[in-house]
Amino acid sequence: MATNVKELMAAANAAVPKVTPDEARRLVAEQNALIVDVRDTPEIQASGKVKGALHVPRGMLEFRADPESPYHDKSFGKDRTVILYCASGGRSALSGKTLKDLGYDKVFNLGAFKDWADSGGAVEKPS
Repeated sequence: MATNVKELMAAANAAVPKVTPDEARRLVAEQNALIVDVRDTPEIQASGKVKGALHVPRGMLEFRADPESPYHDKSFGKDRTVILYCASGGRSALSGKTLKDLGYDKVFNLGAFKDWADSGGAVEKPS
C-alpha cells in the first residue's frame, strides 16, 4: 500500500494511461468518451474548460461516478470511456485511479488543460 504522495502518484500513473489531445479527440469522436475536468471552480473561471467537458471537482468524483450514490451523475457509466484532466495531470491521474478502483475500465489521463488548449483544442469560456 502507498505511504506517500510519490507512491500514490506512481500507482495512479501505472494504472491510468495518458493520452494526447489528438488521442482524446479521437476517443470522443469514435467512442463518445466523457471528458471530465477535476479542477476547482476558480480554475475553470480563470481559464475555461475543454468544450463539452463535465466539471466534477476531484472531491466530488466518487459521489458523481458511483451509481449507488444519491449524487450520481448519469453522464458516468462504467461501460463508457472516461478521460480526465486537471491543471498539471496529477489530480487527473489520482482521479483516474479512483475510477479504476470503482470498477471503471476505460479510463485515461489527458493531463494538463494547458496541453489541450495549446494543441488547438476547443475551449469553453465561463459565461
